[in-house]
Amino acid sequence: MIGMKRSVLFAILLIAAAAGLTAYPVYFKEQYYRLFHTHYIQYPDDAIENIYWLERARDADFCNPLYALAKIENERQWERYRYLMNMHLELKLIEQHLALGSKFDKRVAYFYNAPWKDQNLESLKIAETAYKAALAYWPAAVEWARKAEGLRFVRLPEVQAWEDQAQRIVSGDLDYSDIIADELARVSRVRKAFESMQFTY
Repeated sequence: MIGMKRSVLFAILLIAAAAGLTAYPVYFKEQYYRLFHTHYIQYPDDAIENIYWLERARDADFCNPLYALAKIENERQWERYRYLMNMHLELKLIEQHLALGSKFDKRVAYFYNAPWKDQNLESLKIAETAYKAALAYWPAAVEWARKAEGLRFVRLPEVQAWEDQAQRIVSGDLDYSDIIADELARVSRVRKAFESMQFTY
């Protein structure tokens, strides 16, 4: 009798646990964006996972304004929200590609790395590819920021950080094309230093 009660209790707990584990479909930008997350220590796989979710968010439709990440009360707010979110997604994609590239970037060609010259050159190639991929998102980010600027008097307090990003882009305070160009120029200098190395010790 006690064994049967335990079996019934176990079955009920199992069903309750399974009910709590049900998945829900992901269709909209906001849903994919919520899957993006940062880690205390971000490994290359973490950046690649985030890039995947952000790319999916970039290509997805917006959800109903009722479920937006900001309070939407009229069509102008909805329009500005869409511009800002698209811009923010482009910026996050840039950041994740830069984070990925930084994991492979050899910022200085130290003489004692000469025995691993080929590995360092391969690592620099990966970093350069990630930086160039980041640069591809910048024109779209600028375009969305400029569109949002046309509605700058429409306020969305819940996404104030996005509004700040748009203002920094339009004013020129934030320019990833310059930042990435500097990174690519430095990678080129480090590559040349590695290529000219001779193993002498």
